[in-house]
Amino acid sequence: MKYAYFPGCSLEGTAKDFGESARAVCQALGIEIQDVPDWVCCGATPGHAYDEALGVALSVRTMLNAKRVSNSMMVLCAACYNRAKMSNHAMKTRPEIRAKVETAVGEPYAGDVEVVHLLEVLDRQYGLENLKKKIVRPLTGLKVACYYGCLLVRPPKIMQFDDPENPTIMERILATTGVELVEDWSHKVECCGAAFAMARTDVVVRCVNDILKSAEAAGADALVVACPLCQANCDMRQGEANQAFGEHHDLPVVYFTQLLGLALGLSPHQVGLQRPMISTGGLLEKLHVGA
Repeated sequence: MKYAYFPGCSLEGTAKDFGESARAVCQALGIEIQDVPDWVCCGATPGHAYDEALGVALSVRTMLNAKRVSNSMMVLCAACYNRAKMSNHAMKTRPEIRAKVETAVGEPYAGDVEVVHLLEVLDRQYGLENLKKKIVRPLTGLKVACYYGCLLVRPPKIMQFDDPENPTIMERILATTGVELVEDWSHKVECCGAAFAMARTDVVVRCVNDILKSAEAAGADALVVACPLCQANCDMRQGEANQAFGEHHDLPVVYFTQLLGLALGLSPHQVGLQRPMISTGGLLEKLHVGA
């Protein structure tokens, strides 16, 4: 199956390692993706906070362009994924918003582009048994905590991504690689502070500290994420959390695509493991993989 691929702003900028590893994984698995032509920023929080119809229109513009490639649009960034699904819902259920948006974009749209995350593609469409057959470098000896954050799972009635309180889709996928998974840790769907990254850094640092403490207490060697905002906050705020709370955090924060890519035989450089602020050298040593 061919997917229209929406990288969004982050995966071509601050989360370039997520974008690189996702493309490499799709290529290794034979999952055909083609960039949405002329895609635009989803607006994330500022767009819909400023003007709801504008926020919806940004995602609708991209989904209309996606139709030129496929009626299924794959998204990686949790914020982009959330905004696209929320926009589809608004176009289906809120005629006053739909009228404004169709006027803004200049054509009708019925919310009919299927929005899927790569996690969903791997779990439900590619299939875990098929994925397991592709693993050539088992990641045994590594214990990880899968951290979902807010935007993939909430609001649950619209996102319909997985169990909103205890999602396990990332665990199911990473289980095929041979990693040891932390189970039942307390902060897997807690907020990292996300949009407060600039306005209320103190809030973000406290949230990040709590997430890291929970993962470390459960014995994790790494925190695995699927959101650029979560990765950025949990990776680069560790020093601030150490200073503010007297901790000693030094926990690598990596994308699920990076670990999956390693298990598929890709090099650390191919999946961008040189990019995180917290060194992934110890993680690679555990796996006996050269940097």
